[in-house]
Amino acid sequence: MKKMFLFTIIAAATFSCAKKVSQENTTVKEPQEKKLVGGDSDAHVCKGSAGYTWSTLKKECIRIFEGTKLSHTEETGKTYTTAAYVIFDGNKAELFLDTQKESIILERKSEGDSWVNGDLQLIPWKGYVLKKAGKIIYTGE
Repeated sequence: MKKMFLFTIIAAATFSCAKKVSQENTTVKEPQEKKLVGGDSDAHVCKGSAGYTWSTLKKECIRIFEGTKLSHTEETGKTYTTAAYVIFDGNKAELFLDTQKESIILERKSEGDSWVNGDLQLIPWKGYVLKKAGKIIYTGE
């Protein structure tokens, strides 16, 4: 009796788990396009996936996060997860703002002066202070 009961349970489990041919999905799947890892070069052949961005100032692909980091100034109730970066070359500075698609070139007249472009001013004071129209928007070391 025990053998018959055990045989019935095994047989039931086998047939209930088996896939019926009539239930098979007969839809044809389209082949998915494969993306090449590291194949995300921009117009200047800089690979964004490797952290590279085109520098107008240096005329080459650079990793902006290796430059000077500028953080948003503290405003009550606001939290920022992004930052801006600046790189320097002589009396010029290239500013990569998280709010701008293109970088901005700032220039200064001589050592110790601020770098300026329009209403943007990068001041070397306790690190760096970036002002827009006289208002401090970023600070960094």
